[in-house]
Amino acid sequence: MAGRGESIKQIEKLLSAAEEKRPEDLLFTYKGVLYPSIVCSPETFKALETFQMREGDLLAVSYPKCGTNWTSQLLNDMVYGIVGKEPPQEIPMLEFGTPDKLETLVVFRNPKDTAVSYFHFENNNPALPNYESWDEFFECFMSGKVACGSYFDHAIAWNKRIDDENVMIVMFEDMKKDLVAATTQIADFFGLRLTKEQIQFIAEKGSFKAMKEKSDETHGRLGSVVFRKGDIGDWKNHFSEAQSQAMDAKFEECLAGTKLGEKMSYNVYCKA
Repeated sequence: MAGRGESIKQIEKLLSAAEEKRPEDLLFTYKGVLYPSIVCSPETFKALETFQMREGDLLAVSYPKCGTNWTSQLLNDMVYGIVGKEPPQEIPMLEFGTPDKLETLVVFRNPKDTAVSYFHFENNNPALPNYESWDEFFECFMSGKVACGSYFDHAIAWNKRIDDENVMIVMFEDMKKDLVAATTQIADFFGLRLTKEQIQFIAEKGSFKAMKEKSDETHGRLGSVVFRKGDIGDWKNHFSEAQSQAMDAKFEECLAGTKLGEKMSYNVYCKA
């Protein structure tokens, strides 16, 4: 299994390959959704259609920039913290890589901060197309014409599963508010027997500040791209009043009155 050093080499190789591609070749469409061509392929998605999970497999799901890397770090430390070893590799992403290469944890973040974080991620990532302005990206985000498709389609799909006994929804904002409590909740859900001391250690090591400080080590030159601010409310520095109202209307249309919509506390985090 690949260690950190090998993972960073792979990242560098992928970024170098991306820099040689034309912007229009950085994405491909599979069943109406855009995906990054550097790390995904149609063949992989076809293979995933017949992928069989085994009993006991764990699956973490999130829309881009909703806390994917953060949660992966916590899960790695939880699993390997039990046996006192450093994780030999990152938790694998099923949609990345080749076809030969899963209870479900789903991480969500409010759509306004997700959009802003995604904008900066795309514009600083050589493996993804750049946008000339925030306004251009906002229109693409709202219409779902970004890599991995529509945030709202993703949210609607998981809202239908919110009451499944083997599904747990975790909010980015709750993790920011109390990471020890969120870490405990995740560990309990997956049946991981961790002591209070282990939980505290994992939460401290998994804070945004700690992860950002080590990002060059863990993610190479993608570190500063993956770990930018990690704030709640940064959307207020980007959204115009019209854009804010448009997002409010989209939320009302898709998620208002749903259990997931209530869990997001949209009025708390997304109203000026």
